[in-house]
Amino acid sequence: MQQAPVVNTHENDKEDEIDLLGLVGTIVDHKWVITGITCAFMIVGAAYAILTTPVYQANALVQVEAKKNDMLGFSDVGSMLGKESPSATEIELIRSRAIIGKAVDNLNLDITVEPGRFPIIGDFIARNYKPENPGEISAPLFGLNSFAWGGEKLDVFQLELPKDLLGKELTLISGENGQFTVYDDNNELIASSSIVNSYNQNGVKIQIKTLNANAGTKFIIKRAPRLSSILEYQKNLGIIEKGKESGIIGLSIESTDPELAISILNEIANLYVRQNVERTSAEAAQSLDFLREQLPQVRKDLEKAENALNKYQTQSKSVDISLETKAILDQIVALDTSISELKLQQAEMDRKFTRQHPAYRALLTQIGELSSKQNGLAKKVEGLPSTQQELLSLTRDVQVGTEIYTQLLNKSQELDVMRAGTVGNVRLIDVADADQSKPVKPKKALIVVIATLLGVLIAVAIVLLRKALNKGLESPELIEQMGLPVYASIPYSSLQKSEEDKNAHGKGRANRAAPLLTTSHPTDLAVEALRSLRTSLHFAMLEAENNRLMISGPSPQVGKTFVSANLAAVIAQTGQRVLLIDVDMRKGYLHKLLGTTIENGLSEILANRTSFDHAIHKTEVENFDFISRGQIPPNPSELLMHPNFSKLLEQASANYDLVILDTPPILAVTDAAIVGRQSGTNMIVTRFGLNPAREVELTIRRFVQNGINLKGAIFNGVERRASAKYGYGGYDYYHYEYKSEQA
Repeated sequence: MQQAPVVNTHENDKEDEIDLLGLVGTIVDHKWVITGITCAFMIVGAAYAILTTPVYQANALVQVEAKKNDMLGFSDVGSMLGKESPSATEIELIRSRAIIGKAVDNLNLDITVEPGRFPIIGDFIARNYKPENPGEISAPLFGLNSFAWGGEKLDVFQLELPKDLLGKELTLISGENGQFTVYDDNNELIASSSIVNSYNQNGVKIQIKTLNANAGTKFIIKRAPRLSSILEYQKNLGIIEKGKESGIIGLSIESTDPELAISILNEIANLYVRQNVERTSAEAAQSLDFLREQLPQVRKDLEKAENALNKYQTQSKSVDISLETKAILDQIVALDTSISELKLQQAEMDRKFTRQHPAYRALLTQIGELSSKQNGLAKKVEGLPSTQQELLSLTRDVQVGTEIYTQLLNKSQELDVMRAGTVGNVRLIDVADADQSKPVKPKKALIVVIATLLGVLIAVAIVLLRKALNKGLESPELIEQMGLPVYASIPYSSLQKSEEDKNAHGKGRANRAAPLLTTSHPTDLAVEALRSLRTSLHFAMLEAENNRLMISGPSPQVGKTFVSANLAAVIAQTGQRVLLIDVDMRKGYLHKLLGTTIENGLSEILANRTSFDHAIHKTEVENFDFISRGQIPPNPSELLMHPNFSKLLEQASANYDLVILDTPPILAVTDAAIVGRQSGTNMIVTRFGLNPAREVELTIRRFVQNGINLKGAIFNGVERRASAKYGYGGYDYYHYEYKSEQA
């Protein structure tokens, strides 16, 4: 029976933990990049908060009183239905085109004027301009008189334009003595005033109330369609009820000009109050007309009832009614009066509502209930003597008619006073005002905080994205998993980078890329790693066919030339005679690194234009000789396949303890494959974070296809990263040394 495979959950958990720590480590590694981007965003946010034109908010307060009675003074039968607060209706009335449209017309809000400011900083400069005298204008800065720098004012009283120019931005340029010119959005002249502050030709009419600006200053003016302006202010006007069913309505509007915001809000509030008064007066007038129509008929019915009562009392010689009859009479009169009042209210409702309206149906229900009570009293009346019944009926008609007539007469007088009065059910509690010391926008602290947080998020996202896109190997273990031993991990040398930067700016020695790190900074960590590599190579080459070491790489920029030169130097310092040959006859630059000339190099030897001894260049390191690449030949690969190259290698091996061959990248050209077949030891250099795993695999496969056995790899440029699984620490570095299984 087969045993089920055991899954190491602890190892899996460890890998997950390492991935998380690696993510955090990546952020730590790039902390200065993140800090720089965050600071840049914070500075931009602060600049925006400072330079943005502040926005102010004007506020006003209106009270709406609920109408407890209608115009006829009758009780509100709809109150039993739980009607909503009247504020909901009044809010929509305030926002209506009737109110906003009048405000737009009265204040010319469909005309906008903006001074032409210098980009970005123009508004800030203009806001901070402090004139010494009222009406003083800032002098043009930098000689740019087309911009408004502070103190300018343009108040357009009238602007009438053809339809094709409505909604388009026009440019008004101030001239001398109040004259001006106007250009359309295509920079075509449409108006040029010869009269001060006025123009009226070709369908364009402009009247300017105030123009105070330097000659040449530009203003952007626009006349928007009336409906567009109304819709814009409807959207910008804030209306909210303060508390549920409180009847207190708050109005607000925002603008960069606090005085304009106050004017707009006061105009809207005043128009609304005036409209409410006019609406109340109109309702009173309608109700008064209705009552005046009803009064003659009610008066006529009352006189008829009185005559009938007098006639009956005369004929029957009965003057009084009994106490029992009087009690019934009082109840009947009260019911009849109420029913008559409700029927008058029904007649008023017929003009306002349909029969399906809840208030109308509630009124009918109330009339039905009173009529039912009235029928009950009628049965009691039937039990009275006939004389008392007749007298009760006639007396009831007189008293009911008198009550109704008196109420209608009083109400008509009240409505007449209301119609002529100026009191509605709304009133302005607080007139519009704005706190000019505290703008509502921009919220500077909030903007800076948001910009900073956004900078952090974007910076982290960039770092993580670069990490995700960069598939370069960061651990020698991954290279060994491909079957290639790693003989050394060379730390990244900031000193070498500093020397290269000096020479790049012309501060280095003549004809030198940068001095050898081995000689200029012998205690550098990279040099210590090369010494460790020297030891490893000593044992690795014991069984090699010859004393030749080829160093190549997958791609350029891996640092193979740096490794070749400095490795040759540290080996030469042990007393061995070392010859370094620059086999990269295309782009080799070892001659610059070692401070020698390019003449009489490898290409000249292979072409039989110079001898081996004549091509040898001494270096500043004892026992370290060098052969440059020579002049660039047209056929480098063919020259390497020539017998002269084999002859050169044999001669070099006979005269030196170690021959190091610095070749071009194998994935770029085939030179390394040619050289590798004649070398006893072949190694490649890979760079930390540069070469992806697929590239290293392809390099190994390319050598195998050419029958070349790679001895191992050198992991170059290892950086101290919190995200890397492998680094150098402890005694400032770790060296990763290959050990054979036998050892």
